[in-house]
Amino acid sequence: MRNHTHWLKAYMNFTRASESPDAFHFWTGVGTVAGALRRRVWLDMRHFQWTPNFYIILVGPPGIANKSTTVRIGTSLLEQVDGIHFGPQSMTWQSLTQTLEQSVEYVKYFDFAGVEQLQAMSPVTCSIPELGTFLKMDDTALVDVLIAMWDGQIENWGHRTKTSGNIEIKNPWLNILACTTPSWLEQNFPTAMIGGGLTSRIMFIYGDKKRHLVAYPDSQILAPDYSSQKTALVEDLRRIALLSGNYMLTAAARRWGEDWYEKLWRSRPADMANDRYSGYLSRKQTHIHKLAIVLAASQRDQLLIEEADLIEADALLTIIEPHMIKVFESVGVVDESKHIANILAHVRAYKWIEGNSLFNLLRNNMTERDFKNALRIAVAQGLVEVESRLGKRGLTIPMVRAPGAPSASSSATPDTTYPRRA
Repeated sequence: MRNHTHWLKAYMNFTRASESPDAFHFWTGVGTVAGALRRRVWLDMRHFQWTPNFYIILVGPPGIANKSTTVRIGTSLLEQVDGIHFGPQSMTWQSLTQTLEQSVEYVKYFDFAGVEQLQAMSPVTCSIPELGTFLKMDDTALVDVLIAMWDGQIENWGHRTKTSGNIEIKNPWLNILACTTPSWLEQNFPTAMIGGGLTSRIMFIYGDKKRHLVAYPDSQILAPDYSSQKTALVEDLRRIALLSGNYMLTAAARRWGEDWYEKLWRSRPADMANDRYSGYLSRKQTHIHKLAIVLAASQRDQLLIEEADLIEADALLTIIEPHMIKVFESVGVVDESKHIANILAHVRAYKWIEGNSLFNLLRNNMTERDFKNALRIAVAQGLVEVESRLGKRGLTIPMVRAPGAPSASSSATPDTTYPRRA
């Protein structure tokens, strides 16, 4: 018997004292379960297989959303599961492939005829506090390897080099949990990469606000409770790590998936009409089924994906799509858009600030002419508004409130069950 009926929900409760956004914790939980499953489970589509590995990148301003701390919480649980291979936090494509080559293990499972089979796999999970130490965008060989590893297919991946000799990886499988900032993405992700290739395989999870303020997390959860909750989560994670074999779709799940697939290709979401989202949309079916495997494994030992798992996976991906849009649109934008974004970030931080004071803060990043032009556009579009206080004119962010909605000062208890819809 498991300790929890739903590991991911229990994990969200375990992290309730953290200030990081709900989505950061949920997707760290997904990456943690994926790391436990490895390539021991899959969904066989004959010509290819879906396996539960992810490239999850938490994106947020430095020091605001506690990205690396969030990832460490999940990694600390996964480290207590036997048989998990971790990759280094800083590497070249050579060291990555060598790590995969050295991580080979064998999994027993029963095929469709009930006959026990033995299959090789080379699974590695990378937990990376700073993406810049791991991913060098000018290292095209590394980018190509990452693209190849994400697919997680049944194949022996080989490469020959003059210095390293022959590298042969048996059924490679790579799972990544990483952290970075919007500015690093802007500076290092070329516009040409948005829309396909590596970026369409990445789940960008954006957060720029703390979900609540907790000066002393130890006051929110007693040490004995923390220890017992952690132990229970690790015990369940160890049980999840024993699952092996091919997942099956129920008849209802298959019907839902067929209807969803037709809708995806017949009616593209209006907010993702830009071609830069084409790569992500073309792989959304894969993302959904990868996530459905994790959701199923979080709830039951049976290798069965139910309709509810697919529905939940679709809803959870839809929640983060505004995050993806925000990240994608920050890469390769024109200077004017960057100036506007910079102005908005400072006005949000100061709540209200005089124009001259704002320019003094930004003068190292833009000229006075650029500042005035960006500010004019921001005001015209209603992104900021002019407000007088004590006889002085300054800038503030307009408050948009639905009729009957509580004011910003109203108290609210954060939902630590699942990520809130953006």
